[in-house]
Amino acid sequence: MVQEKWMVHSKKADFDSIAGELGISPIVARIMRNKDMDTVEKQREFLDIDMARLHSPALMKDMDKAVSIITEKIKEHKHIRVIGDYDIDGICATYIFVTGIGYMGGNVTYDIPDRVKDGYGINESIIKKAYADGVDTIITCDNGIAAIEPIEYAKSLGMTVIITDHHEVPFETDDETGDVVYRRVAGDAVVNPKQTDCHYPFKLLCGGAIAYKVVEQLFTILKEKEWPEMSERLIEFAAIATIGDVVDLIGENRIIAAEGLKRLKNTSNIGLHSLLNVCGVNRDRISAYHVGFVIGPCLNAAGRLETAKKGMELLLCNESAKAESLAAELVDLNNTRKNMTEIGVEKAVAMAETKSDDRVLVLYVPEIHESIAGIVAGRVRERFNKPTFVITDSADEGENEIIKGSGRSIEGYNMFEGLMKCSHLLEKYGGHEMAAGLSVKKNKLNEFVERINEQCELTEEDLIRKIWIDVPMPLAYASKDIVNQLAMLEPYGKGNEKPVFATKNASIKSLRIMGANQNMCRMKLDDGSGKIMDALVFQSIFQGFMEFITEKYGEEQVRKAKMSIPNDIRISVIYYPDINEYNGHESMQIIVNNYC
Repeated sequence: MVQEKWMVHSKKADFDSIAGELGISPIVARIMRNKDMDTVEKQREFLDIDMARLHSPALMKDMDKAVSIITEKIKEHKHIRVIGDYDIDGICATYIFVTGIGYMGGNVTYDIPDRVKDGYGINESIIKKAYADGVDTIITCDNGIAAIEPIEYAKSLGMTVIITDHHEVPFETDDETGDVVYRRVAGDAVVNPKQTDCHYPFKLLCGGAIAYKVVEQLFTILKEKEWPEMSERLIEFAAIATIGDVVDLIGENRIIAAEGLKRLKNTSNIGLHSLLNVCGVNRDRISAYHVGFVIGPCLNAAGRLETAKKGMELLLCNESAKAESLAAELVDLNNTRKNMTEIGVEKAVAMAETKSDDRVLVLYVPEIHESIAGIVAGRVRERFNKPTFVITDSADEGENEIIKGSGRSIEGYNMFEGLMKCSHLLEKYGGHEMAAGLSVKKNKLNEFVERINEQCELTEEDLIRKIWIDVPMPLAYASKDIVNQLAMLEPYGKGNEKPVFATKNASIKSLRIMGANQNMCRMKLDDGSGKIMDALVFQSIFQGFMEFITEKYGEEQVRKAKMSIPNDIRISVIYYPDINEYNGHESMQIIVNNYC
């Protein structure tokens, strides 16, 4: 079991005064202070979710140039092709462009790379196909900023190319001077706020949000009065992309996500409507969770196991019966993906347990489908709190065959820099601090494992999982009012994590195992604060929880808890307060996320 250290945020402020000025609970004020909002102005701005606060798209470098080109091509009825990516961000960005340009009367089609055959982003093969189809203008979305050679090839064919992307601009370091030299892609317009000479104030937009911005500016030029209605149609897709691509939910991203989720509750898109139905999502309580862990994975599954074009087909579908069928197919694909993932995780975990001395886990599991290697790596990383690469076979054969891998990291270890230090052993690599991909010859794998562990500077302390508690809050303080106030901090996600509460030394008054597979439980907890609270332990931690209390207190004490008989079990829990709705009745409960 991974060692954990529970720590309490101790950032100071006059929480009562802040609460009074903003009309909120001191608990909410404290949570915002823990998120480094150290002034009332910053906290007020965080709570003010207003589309009017979004920056003008015109502030982006090359925005006017891109919109001018698109406008001209629409008027000339030139064939425009949008080329996206096979993940949720790329699919939504493609949909936004196709819908917006199509509404303007543009002659627009789309293409999305095949994850296995094409790999990430635009390539020469996709460009050849576009040229053969008579495409005049290519618009990339969620890719293209690093496609130096493919874009040069498209330009050599006489095509117009507009790049819209949000990834880092590729660079090289001059061996003699050490200066950073950025590699510029030869697009006719390049819209990406990550460019050093782009002065757009917010740099963390995803590909879908940038597509939304381009279409907004296009409407500002051509059909300004009709933009509010189109914005209503498109903002939910920018939100799905923002949440699904796991960009920081702060600033503009938070506004886009929150407004899009509101719209998603009553979506007019037949495909999304069908997907929500098939997934059984309660529209009244839809949240970032449902995008990130319910409908998002269904859209992603198509790109992993078949083709992302199936996801686009669903979003563009105008027939309810066909949409329901497509949605069911995506759900089935995601279930297949989940089953494949569970099998892969089981094998990878078993292998990881034999490598307890390695600080960076490199797990060669050839039978894992390369499209889920990153998911499996993430699950293993969560289990062992170590940077993890999962390596799978490619289609090549022989001693020098190329094998591919994906990695997920932990705080304190820059995975991309780790690969850079081993670059002489790799065929290809890329990524960033927390996630990366690589290709390596099979006969170089052992040397790579040794080298990446040799250069790793993580200490034993670094490998202890740190859990920061926002508020040590006795159960008596958990109330419906607090739950309603916490809703002001949503949507939660990367950069705006769900608040963490904790209470200690609680006794289990009763314990009832539940669920069709008997893989969750409901307890009644008493921490001595004067309120006995219902507590749910879900599947993700249930098995470990039951093993923990049985090993620590014995089977007899667990049996007593199950029979609601006084027992010796005492636990501390990390939790989140929630309202349980059943048959029209509401009651307070907590969701247990961790224990000791």
